[in-house]
Amino acid sequence: MEKPSMLTTIKGLVIMSRPPFHSVGVLPFLLGALLAYRMYGVFHVAVFVWGIIAVILIMLSTYYNGEYSDIVEDRLLTPMGRSIFHGGSGIVATDMLSDIYAKKAGYVTLILAVLIGLIIQFYYKTGPLTIPLGIVGILSGFFYSKMPLRWVAKGIGEILIGICYGWLPVAVSFYIQHGTIDSIVHWVSVPIACTIFNVILINEFPDYHADLIAKKNHLVIRLGKEKAAYLYIVVAAIAWVAYLLSIQQGIPPIALIVYSPIFIVSLIAVFMMFGKKYRERRLLEIMCGLTIVTNLGTTLSYIIALWWSM
Repeated sequence: MEKPSMLTTIKGLVIMSRPPFHSVGVLPFLLGALLAYRMYGVFHVAVFVWGIIAVILIMLSTYYNGEYSDIVEDRLLTPMGRSIFHGGSGIVATDMLSDIYAKKAGYVTLILAVLIGLIIQFYYKTGPLTIPLGIVGILSGFFYSKMPLRWVAKGIGEILIGICYGWLPVAVSFYIQHGTIDSIVHWVSVPIACTIFNVILINEFPDYHADLIAKKNHLVIRLGKEKAAYLYIVVAAIAWVAYLLSIQQGIPPIALIVYSPIFIVSLIAVFMMFGKKYRERRLLEIMCGLTIVTNLGTTLSYIIALWWSM
């Protein structure tokens, strides 16, 4: 491959970074800090900023690793067409950049995340769980697509994503602010974890045939589309119930008003899934969009409610 220009390299790395998808990690982290502030009146700006940077770096490492680890299935998807929801960025698969760029970027961002984690724990003295919690995020993200662990092919990748984009950022943010992880963290994390789980699950539907050939044995491959559709519905229902329970645990009731349109969006996606609309590619793309809106909206409803009640 001819060496790309500096402009092409920068453009390719930016696209591989997938900036819009950083919101699924940044917003729960913001939520954790808001919870700590509302409950204990603490907010350490420097710790929060360093934490956000570390979260973004871990996500970048995950995305970059996915670009070169999933190159076989991504290339199979290229003739079928890809969307913003699945199939990677296409930068490596279409040879805009060599996979070595993604590989190096994955390691660089990982090293930077580790260094920042050390700064947060030992300079700001945020507590002994800071590094262990960070390791959970790093191991889950770095090896999500990468061998030898490759969680996505072992049938647990979706669960790890639920934990790392649901519970973990809320818990870490709360912990580095106050030094504890209160029970309210667990309650608000369940709906977020469930909705991001469904984001990953439904994004595997359009990748089914390419992933089957590439032996990327995620849950949709293991269960089949019909059973995976029912799993999506059950997980969505768990998210609804968990949201109601979180209100009983101390989240301001105004959250229910903010959450109402998000619940409707989720309900529409569930009815579409129940009606097997995932069989039609155009409707499946709409369902993918509705699911990511549900996840972001769920987190935002908590943030708005907490902010409003301060």
